[in-house]
Amino acid sequence: MKKAGRKRNRKTKETQASVPDPVMEDLSLASPEVLDDNSPQGRKRGRARKNSSIGVQGSPTGHSMELIAREPVPPEIENATSDRVLGSPIRMVTGVVEDNDGELSRVAAGNVGEVKKESVIKVVPSMDAVVKVFCVHTDPNFSLPWQRKRQYSSSSSGFILGGRRVLTNAHSVEHHTQVKLKKRGSDTKYLATVLAIGTECDIAMLTVDDDEFWDGVSPVEFGCLPSLQDAVTVVGYPIGGDTISVTSGVVSRIEILSYVHGSTELLGLQIDAAINSGNSGGPAFNNKGQCVGIVFQSLKHEDVENIGYVIPTPVILHFIKDYEQSNEYTGFPILGVEWQKMENPDLRKAMGMTPTQKGVRVRRIEPTAPASNFLRPSDIILTFDGIDIANDGTVPFRHGERIGFSYLVSQKYTGESAIVKVLRESQILEFSVEVATHKRLVPAHIKGKPPSYYIIAGFVFSAISVPYLRSEYGKDYDYDSPVKLLHKLLHSMAQTEDEQLVVVSQVLVSDINIGYEDIVNTQVLAFNNEPIKNLKQLAEMVENYDGEFLQFNLEYQQMVVLETKKAKAATLDILTTHCIPSAMSEDLRT
Repeated sequence: MKKAGRKRNRKTKETQASVPDPVMEDLSLASPEVLDDNSPQGRKRGRARKNSSIGVQGSPTGHSMELIAREPVPPEIENATSDRVLGSPIRMVTGVVEDNDGELSRVAAGNVGEVKKESVIKVVPSMDAVVKVFCVHTDPNFSLPWQRKRQYSSSSSGFILGGRRVLTNAHSVEHHTQVKLKKRGSDTKYLATVLAIGTECDIAMLTVDDDEFWDGVSPVEFGCLPSLQDAVTVVGYPIGGDTISVTSGVVSRIEILSYVHGSTELLGLQIDAAINSGNSGGPAFNNKGQCVGIVFQSLKHEDVENIGYVIPTPVILHFIKDYEQSNEYTGFPILGVEWQKMENPDLRKAMGMTPTQKGVRVRRIEPTAPASNFLRPSDIILTFDGIDIANDGTVPFRHGERIGFSYLVSQKYTGESAIVKVLRESQILEFSVEVATHKRLVPAHIKGKPPSYYIIAGFVFSAISVPYLRSEYGKDYDYDSPVKLLHKLLHSMAQTEDEQLVVVSQVLVSDINIGYEDIVNTQVLAFNNEPIKNLKQLAEMVENYDGEFLQFNLEYQQMVVLETKKAKAATLDILTTHCIPSAMSEDLRT
């Protein structure tokens, strides 16, 4: 039985190596030949049920999400037909089916009376602006960080904007070596340049230098955030053929979603249109032919059908404006607090809240967040930028709708300030708090950079990240990783901006390290009794040390002691034996 998962929707072409098995179904196309996928994407915030392929942080269902891009896709394709008239809801009018666009379709039985046809006309979306994205990926090798894995190919979808720009999903071009675009009806692939990659929001911006690519193409226009039951049309290049594909459905839910690729939570749309591998990065159009979102993941589970997810226009426009303002992607900021609901009346009374006051209690504050200079644990956040926060942490969204107040934070840009009103010891205080990007102790991404490493006497030291754990322990890394590392991943906060979790990744066996061969993925706490803050500090301390012994204090009260001169002399021979070009990564040498 296939495990549950939201897939990233990128379909992978003939891979020259095994393709990672993402949690959210990548909507980029995987070729039918790819039957195995060993490197899952996505990360859980907490422990999900074991029957999910990878849990989604904050997922209310407990089901996992799969990105549809690198997911291996079986070649079998079920044939399906549908007589449903496009548009929703459908009204029966004396033998005629009429949708909310005024389109009519004859039914099999009944006398057809006079029917007044509505004047609303459905606009055909500009499908010529939808392009196919071809990408060659070369993923980092976290087990052997001085080299990369074998390259593989994938295909996905994208669409053209004004200003000679193209949008697609970030996971569609992750660790790219080469990106090419092909327009509808064209036989030419154009080399593209990646301008920006937004890991949190799973959006990437591309451009093409060749002027021929832009000839005769009308860019896509964005529409406003749709309402529930609004019709949507998904356009892209999913598995099943080489030509463009169109599916339709309605908006079934609007809420804060877990973005599997970005390991974050942002506004998202749930739709019931069919979404498959290769759809990643393709646009979702409304009935006016305007783009209302980017397809990026879907929910795959034995108990659900046709649940896909779309990045809505507010998130897309935030990404575009962020790039235009700073000429780079700076990210979606956070307030930097963990909070508790205040729904219990006894808790509210104990915290000094009046019957009319509502808010959430601050549990912990990120030490690296600007909010740590103003807020304290047990403060009650009453309002954010003048908007009242309910006891369950929601704020008014639209008529009849509420949404988590993190949505208000995500609409800010890095470095901007917000007015936060809090209740502290029965006094109401007001602060101007700057919002900033999240600094995790265990990063969710390495953002295209090669892994850092340092080698001394065969001991390979690395910095822990979510991709590292996934590479070492597979898609169930949040079950199979060492308990100490999992605790740091789920609960620990970085105390400084440059703090890292440094481990002994492995020991390259040599005469100098006899007896230490079994040390694997164990945290380094101190060097010569001096605490370790990050990998670069450790490398500098070891390189500059000229005492008699090198002493490393590890987790579980383990200790490694090496004679300094012998250890440094043996390092060169070990590097030669294993064909390693340098004892440390480039970023540690600068």
